[in-house]
Amino acid sequence: MTGRTLSVLATCLIPTALTLAVIHSTGSAGDLGLVLACELIPQLVLLPIGGVLADRQPPQRVAFAADLVRGLVQLAIGIELLAGTVNILHLSVLSVITGAAVAIGTPTVSPLVTAVVPPEARLRANSHLGTARGIALVAGPGIVGVMVVTIGVGWSFVLTAALFLVAATTLGGLKVTRHERPAGHSTFLKDLAEGWQVVRSHRWFWTNLVGHGISNLTAGVLMTLGPLIAVRELGGDTSWVITYQCGMVGMLLGAYLAPRLSIPRPLVATSLGGAVFALPLLTFAVPAPTAVNAAAYFVAMLGLGILNTVWQTVMQQQFEPHTLARADSYDALLSFAARPLGLALAAPVAATTGNAAVLVVAAVLVGAGSLGLLALREVRTMGFVTHEETVPEAVTAAETADDH
Repeated sequence: MTGRTLSVLATCLIPTALTLAVIHSTGSAGDLGLVLACELIPQLVLLPIGGVLADRQPPQRVAFAADLVRGLVQLAIGIELLAGTVNILHLSVLSVITGAAVAIGTPTVSPLVTAVVPPEARLRANSHLGTARGIALVAGPGIVGVMVVTIGVGWSFVLTAALFLVAATTLGGLKVTRHERPAGHSTFLKDLAEGWQVVRSHRWFWTNLVGHGISNLTAGVLMTLGPLIAVRELGGDTSWVITYQCGMVGMLLGAYLAPRLSIPRPLVATSLGGAVFALPLLTFAVPAPTAVNAAAYFVAMLGLGILNTVWQTVMQQQFEPHTLARADSYDALLSFAARPLGLALAAPVAATTGNAAVLVVAAVLVGAGSLGLLALREVRTMGFVTHEETVPEAVTAAETADDH
């Protein structure tokens, strides 16, 4: 758990560190966009491949390789910055490698949980990981800022590299339960195709992926228009800072509470958790006072914290261990793709239609997309799998319920 926490923290440091590195080096918005795109695009392209690798190989080995590569790349960037010989082409190439390593490492998290944590303890383990990720998201930019001010941007990359390398070394001591793959010959391409078939074969899963994609798209809309409205109409930067921090507290609290709540129907809980994100979209559309926006965003992120924790646990229970990483890779792919799309589209569309129209449409989309999932019988009836049950029995029960 400590190693994965360090890896998550280091991953959250990278975007801010890269941004400051480019600003300190050239100050060009074009260069910054290029470097950040070079990190994102490999993630979108290679996530399904990362899922195949994590299903074909012991996940701790794949995670070790991903952390090691990221650590070495951050070290190389740090050395170049300390030497004063920064080259945007070099940063772009190293960012591509970083993005590829993120894509390879991301799908290993759920397989590691199922290989290390007994079934009855996975909801709590996912809560710990979700809380750690939330803290990293909140603290990451501030940590980078402090490091840049105190020791310089180059040394901040060196310390980030050290976090990755320490995270990699913790994997060596894991006692992993080995999940046997089905007998028979399989190639990498067959496994890649099988991953897509697995996603398509579970209606409850791919429909939720669509819902989560809509949620991430609308989150990108709010992250673009929310700060603009706060600064222009609600009193300045302080308004957005208060609102954002209240949301982060809500997300942490949601991840903490998830294993402590009585949740008999987990997919109903995740649907409701996604739907409440409509609240801050509507309050900013008015726009409401800062206190109302902050309360709405707190509730929305509380729902998201519960959603993420419960959803990861459901996936780990409902998918066979040898297909879990591939399923998880598609979940991550939609998240990685949809939010930047929302960030990119929000401002240009709002310039034509107005902020309120975009925010109201986004609220309707996320509300309808999340609550619409409740129309599926398997979403309404699926429960957590008890540790006495097997995954195939649980899946069969859900599918049988849907047929009646």
